Amino acid sequence: MADLFSSDDVLPAGADHAPLADRLRPAVLADVVGQEHLTGPDGAIGRMVAAGRLSSILFWGPPGTGKTTISRLLADAVGMRFEPISAVFSGVADLKKVFAAAKEHGRRGEKTLLFVDEIHRFNRAQQDSFLPFVEDGTVTLVGATTENPSFELNAALLSRAQVLILRRLDTAALEQLLDRAEALIGRPLPLDAAAREALLASADGDGRFLLNQVETLYSIDIPTPLDPAGLSALLHRRVAVYDKDREGHYNLISALHKSLRGSDPQAALYYMARMLTAGEEPLYVLRRLVRFATEDIGLADPQAVVQCLAAKDAYEFLGSPEGELAIVQACIYCATAPKSNAGYMAMKTAFRTARETGSLMPPMNIVNAPTKLMKQVGYGKNYQYDHDAEGGFSGANYWPEEMSPQTFYTPTERGFEARIAERIAYWNKLRAERGAA
Repeated sequence: MADLFSSDDVLPAGADHAPLADRLRPAVLADVVGQEHLTGPDGAIGRMVAAGRLSSILFWGPPGTGKTTISRLLADAVGMRFEPISAVFSGVADLKKVFAAAKEHGRRGEKTLLFVDEIHRFNRAQQDSFLPFVEDGTVTLVGATTENPSFELNAALLSRAQVLILRRLDTAALEQLLDRAEALIGRPLPLDAAAREALLASADGDGRFLLNQVETLYSIDIPTPLDPAGLSALLHRRVAVYDKDREGHYNLISALHKSLRGSDPQAALYYMARMLTAGEEPLYVLRRLVRFATEDIGLADPQAVVQCLAAKDAYEFLGSPEGELAIVQACIYCATAPKSNAGYMAMKTAFRTARETGSLMPPMNIVNAPTKLMKQVGYGKNYQYDHDAEGGFSGANYWPEEMSPQTFYTPTERGFEARIAERIAYWNKLRAERGAA
């Protein structure tokens, strides 16, 4: 898929019948907006161009941020032949032709920049096929991906290329695109100030999408400037980028979890809404809320997990959209509840100690003695029944003889755990007194 202001076809940049994004395609790297951290004199690309020498590159960034355009301009800037392919439409046979052509051009002293769009769509074997041709200089590889290279690309390929991150276009960069479009067309967009802001927001950082929307506006006879409502009725908002099995999914669930942990109900609601409006399975969100209630709230508020499980039942009973209010309620409850990870940390420490200590026998006084023989050899001997002890607490030792008593669970002073901490302190005091007696 072509990227911002780019075309792999034969349309000249200034052709009147070309799409607006093509007609506004930058002619030099300095014209690319929103990526100055890379294209500026101190950026990685700026330094490569100044040196006149490119290393292999992997561009990672969201759609419509200029990956294809920058690659094409890079080839022009250092005098290389630009060879574009798409991993969506190309296979091994196509790659062999590209490499053979690059070798032939290399013999004539012409270097090739091989641009691979959607490079993450190539399988591992196909990615490996690039390596010998990158290493011997047949091609300089420039790949483009919207997916996290750490997850989608071979380690061998990553080790031979520099990963450069393209940023989502901010409002200032998108505003520059609008200004250029208006200058090219020769008249302002038929929007009032509020609608212009709404148009920028609707692009969600995607410059190509923005220019396609602008082209639609210019193609329609609009006698008076539109307000936001009129704009919304005419154009569709860009659907948020969200793949439920890819990085965007994990970024948002991480943001939701950390906002809940940070007791920010507003941010938590925002990230939860981002997930649900993008099509996330509501039961997945509920599973994460239940996990949060046990990991980050725990006994500071034992009702948190009850609220989350009740929300799950309510959602399964009501369905969408009515049941989503129950998810919202559970989210707010968790965000505003007192927090404690004491139970979670206790679990980790207890499990680790259990693995390390192996099969230590509990003390004889607390093991079961269901047979006469077991009683004769001392099983259950001298067990102190706590209900018969003063205050319902015997203070007996329950640890294996080879182990000293351990402390796994240390309650916080927050919420209900403050009361638990008082009880534990009281029992520890009694245990010390009765042990010394």
